Amino acid sequence: MSKTNRDCFYQNKASHTTFSQARLIWLLRVTIVLDWTLAEPVAKVPTILLNNHMSTIRPRSGILDVAPYVPGNLDLLDPDKVIYLASNESPLGASTDAIEAYQNCATKLHLYPDASCKNLRAAIAGNYSLHPDQIVCGNGSERLIDFIATAYAGPGDEIVYSEYGFIMYPISTRVAGAKPVTAKEKNFTTDVDALLAAVTENTRVVFLANPNNPTGTYLPAAEVRRLRKQLPEQVLLVIDAAYADYVETEDYSAGHELVNDDTSNVVVLHTFSKIYGLASLRLGWAYCPLAVADVLNRVRGSFTISGPAQATGIAAVNDRQHLKRAKEHNSKWLPWLSQALKELELDVVPSAGNFVLVRFHSIEQCQDAHKYLRNHGIILRPMAGYNLPEALRITVGTEQQNQICTEALQVFLSQSRNKI
Repeated sequence: MSKTNRDCFYQNKASHTTFSQARLIWLLRVTIVLDWTLAEPVAKVPTILLNNHMSTIRPRSGILDVAPYVPGNLDLLDPDKVIYLASNESPLGASTDAIEAYQNCATKLHLYPDASCKNLRAAIAGNYSLHPDQIVCGNGSERLIDFIATAYAGPGDEIVYSEYGFIMYPISTRVAGAKPVTAKEKNFTTDVDALLAAVTENTRVVFLANPNNPTGTYLPAAEVRRLRKQLPEQVLLVIDAAYADYVETEDYSAGHELVNDDTSNVVVLHTFSKIYGLASLRLGWAYCPLAVADVLNRVRGSFTISGPAQATGIAAVNDRQHLKRAKEHNSKWLPWLSQALKELELDVVPSAGNFVLVRFHSIEQCQDAHKYLRNHGIILRPMAGYNLPEALRITVGTEQQNQICTEALQVFLSQSRNKI
């Protein structure tokens, strides 16, 4: 945080908190960022200092057990001066239609947005052949994850997800007061039998990231149907299909057909942050049975999606040519990147998304690689937070970015071998 930002932060909080409290909050944020993104030792805030500020007002039981989510873009470097391949963002950015739609909203910022997102839902429904009344929009699909966890689980309940599933699942589960339960994976791929074995009478929700982040692996449609068929009817299956638009294999499905059949326990989540290139606008949507849509609309709050986000989302989803170009780019450079990394004798997990999970020969080598690349202006995502301390996740970038990244890794690995 810059000095200007810190000063503004203190000024804005002056009427509600003391300078020392504000400084404590800032220290905690910096500590979290450094601890998670750099994976290096940092000075911790003394326990006595925490106790002095938290002894009177305490959050609900379990909240302090939540490990704060640290996204890949919380970095202490200037993003304009680095090659940033840490957050699975689209290397093509937003479409020109989407950018123009966003700019056209500048004179309407004083107006409240459409609380129901009617036009946005209609545009999504038209392009995906869905019913608009079954679509609920949120501030990114992760906010919809929050809504689902809060609406369907609480103290005494359990939410199940796979071993390397999206890290927001346990966070949202604990915030809801429920218990997160993980199921072991096979070869970094969700194991349906393990998920089913983890389900108990207390299970309320099963989250399935398909394709999964950070592994990039996916379950075929037949396996997802088997999972749904064998789940108890009272358990909600949430298919997180954030990367669905990248998948090219014929045995894959996002799962919309499971929402449309005679059951009422499947929800499919999507985001505009990935292939549509709108990560900054925080826009996502859920396709769900009418009864679930009714519940989510009750808990989502009013005016949750800004006017510019809605307008830009409509333009983005209607620009099928940009979507086609983004998919073609990934279809070319995902296999190129995977093969280039394999030729460096690194373990690359097969991916159906717009990124690859790369495993090094040791934790130390992985950390050294991360530091080396960072020092050369290349930012990747460490996976220690997913219990994969030996791995980095690399987003498929532009042609130049992919080449620079792999060449830098080649130099690092060559230098590492020479030291042995």
